[in-house]
Amino acid sequence: MSKSKAFHIGDILSVTTGYLLAPSHMEGVYAILNFMTNDNLFTHQLPRASKECQPFLLEQMPWLADISAEGVTKENFETWLNAIVQKYGETHEVKPLPVGSHLHIDPITELVQILNEEVDATIAPE
Repeated sequence: MSKSKAFHIGDILSVTTGYLLAPSHMEGVYAILNFMTNDNLFTHQLPRASKECQPFLLEQMPWLADISAEGVTKENFETWLNAIVQKYGETHEVKPLPVGSHLHIDPITELVQILNEEVDATIAPE
C-alpha cells in the first residue's frame, strides 16, 4: 500500500475548491498534485491532475466538501485560512491516487493537444 504524506489544508483545498489557497502558492499545488499522481507535472497539466485528484481527496476527507472558498480575496485570505486551520487542523495525511487513476501524458504532447483543441474551437464554424 502506498504511503500517505501530510499536506497543509490550504494545499488540499486548492485542489478541492479550485481556488489558490495554498500558503506556499503554486509550490503547494505542485507538491500535492505531483505526490498524488506520482508524476512531475507541468503547469498546463495541473487542471487535468486536479480533476483526477479532487474526487479522491473528497473520498479521503468527506468533510472537505463543506468548505467553500467563495468570497476569499487577497485581502481576507490570511484571516480566512487561519480560521480554517483553527477549525480543521493545519495538516492532513493524503494518500496518492490508486495505480491506474492518473493518465501520464508527455507534457509536450499534452500541450500540443491543448493548443490544437483551442485552435479547433476558434476556427470551428458556428
